[in-house]
Amino acid sequence: MNLTTLIQMVTSGEAKELELLSLEGGFYILRALTSEGPVTLADDDDQPIRLRSTTELRQLLADVPPVPCMLVQHAVHDEMCGQRDGPIAPLRIPFSLDSQW
Repeated sequence: MNLTTLIQMVTSGEAKELELLSLEGGFYILRALTSEGPVTLADDDDQPIRLRSTTELRQLLADVPPVPCMLVQHAVHDEMCGQRDGPIAPLRIPFSLDSQW
């Protein structure tokens, strides 16, 4: 999905929420959650677009209508140490695309 498609999906209501996935290496990947499953924002070569910050995301999505957005961070420490039994849910923190504060 490219940026134009993302804007169309948010405008039409097809994308119910955006997820900004925090990945190892200090970058983020944006996914749109649809009824058919998550769709990743990609470039012209169909490679996931790597974002460096929430500020960069806000600048990229300046023309996107308001939509709920979540920062998603997986609990790497718990996975490495093996302290908990069963599945470990990622940390999901809501944030606004309107402003930093």
